Amino acid sequence: MQLSRTLTFILLTFLVMLWGVNWPLSKYALEFAPPLLFAGLRIFIGGLILLLFALPRYRKLNFRHTWNIYLISALLNIILFFGFQTFGLNMMPAGLFSTIVFMQPVLLGIGAWLWLGESMTGFKIIGLILGFIGVAVISINDGSGNISSAGILLGLASTITWTFGTIYMKKTSTRVDAIWLTTLQMIFGGIVLLVAGTTVENWTDIVWNQPFISTLTVIAIFCTALTWLVFFLLVRSGEAGKIGSFNFLVPLIAIVISVLFLGETVTPKMVVGLILIIIGVALVNLKLKSLQKRDKKHMGNMKARREHV
Repeated sequence: MQLSRTLTFILLTFLVMLWGVNWPLSKYALEFAPPLLFAGLRIFIGGLILLLFALPRYRKLNFRHTWNIYLISALLNIILFFGFQTFGLNMMPAGLFSTIVFMQPVLLGIGAWLWLGESMTGFKIIGLILGFIGVAVISINDGSGNISSAGILLGLASTITWTFGTIYMKKTSTRVDAIWLTTLQMIFGGIVLLVAGTTVENWTDIVWNQPFISTLTVIAIFCTALTWLVFFLLVRSGEAGKIGSFNFLVPLIAIVISVLFLGETVTPKMVVGLILIIIGVALVNLKLKSLQKRDKKHMGNMKARREHV
């Protein structure tokens, strides 16, 4: 199904806005719940919502032959990613933490080059270097007390697991149904996080008040379940490649909302690091018209050779 440009823009805007809003909302929710239990609740509820969309596609599940893919994907994209993310978010300002995590497009560019056979350009190399310099600038301790070394490490761990999880999903995309993969990895990952949370945390520490329930509901439905559905709608329409070039807006949205509603502050050091990371991510996703023409010509030559054979 081909989407119109207007609908594509609306969906991409919806996706990026919710990704940006997710960080300050999650930071706020952690005031009422322990990290693992909160992560498990948001993911498990999101998985149950997606199950409503996956059940009509039950013939495409093929769980007997692909169960290992679902489990590995759940480990990388849910258990480790959200586990590291939730603990790290509890240690750092939401906007700053999201900046570190959204270095993922930079690392994904390197991973796609190494394991998926995608091209590596000079712009991508420069972008990677600038991205790491940006994180280094942010990580320098200026005595403000806002920067947590453990939080930075957890942010980088989140980025790395998300990168490998995305690469794994791409490599196995022809073997499993995308909706079922997303649904089951959320349900499996949510159960594991809830079990782990039950072991080391207390359910009685959750404050089941109206602000927490409302925030959890918004995060589970809009920032978890619906964003994945929108993502796959864009993938199926051939527009998923544009998502990477929009990702650099997410930390900006997260920082603005965090400053306005959570009272977080922005230091000059954070601004410099953020600018470097944004430029790095933009360069990684940059495609010049000359490169696009070259790629189209290359694809045309390959198609002609196949037809000739």
